[in-house]
Amino acid sequence: MSNNGFTMRPKSALIWLLAIFQLWLAHAIGYMVHEYAHSFIAWFCHAKANPLALDYGRTNLENFLFLSDIDENVDYAPLFAEGRNHVAALIAVAGVLIGNGLSYLASRLLYERASSQYQRRWAMFYFWIGVMSVGNFLSYVPVRTFASHADMFTVVRGLQVSPWVIALGLGIPFALAIWHFLARILPQAASFLFGTEPVLQGVFILMTTYFVFVFFGGAGIKNYGNAGYWISACCVYLLFPIATILCLQAPKRSA
Repeated sequence: MSNNGFTMRPKSALIWLLAIFQLWLAHAIGYMVHEYAHSFIAWFCHAKANPLALDYGRTNLENFLFLSDIDENVDYAPLFAEGRNHVAALIAVAGVLIGNGLSYLASRLLYERASSQYQRRWAMFYFWIGVMSVGNFLSYVPVRTFASHADMFTVVRGLQVSPWVIALGLGIPFALAIWHFLARILPQAASFLFGTEPVLQGVFILMTTYFVFVFFGGAGIKNYGNAGYWISACCVYLLFPIATILCLQAPKRSA
């Protein structure tokens, strides 16, 4: 690592291995804070006895890498049966609003602190946590807001409102957070982490936009209805290339 940031020579392999490990860990953190936010709010609202009792799923490689079997382990049916609809809505929205909201704010503060102290490896890790946080914002609102099951459906059912109320009420602040992250934080991070290496900056930007708009934005392609499909298709095939091109120009303008 040089004073200008990470370079292709001669530690590039180690740097990208570090980035891959950080991405995996940041995804795990974003996923777990989301699920624990559901669980702890359910416990706080007396809808669950043990906030640590998630459904941790099977012991296999897929679950280890992607945490795909882990679930909040909250039963919403008794809440609706008891007329505690608003409690059900609060628990359902807690994952993205409280869990990923807190991880987003923490990642920004920690990134700024690490970058001010020129701790590039830590800064990159905190940046990835920010990516996972804003990615979750998009993945739930608006991608899965119009689904007929899962978290956002429970929010809509609990509040007894149109999905459009959720799409606008949460979608606007989430969209502003995503825009600020990509338009302000990403260019600064690309410049800070990779100095005057345009190829590395480009790869870093491409990885960021891929995770936000394809990995997370594409979550509605399957199993979330027609609206989820078309919103995800828009994210993957329209927003991903447009955002990538615009973000690639930002470091050049600031150089």
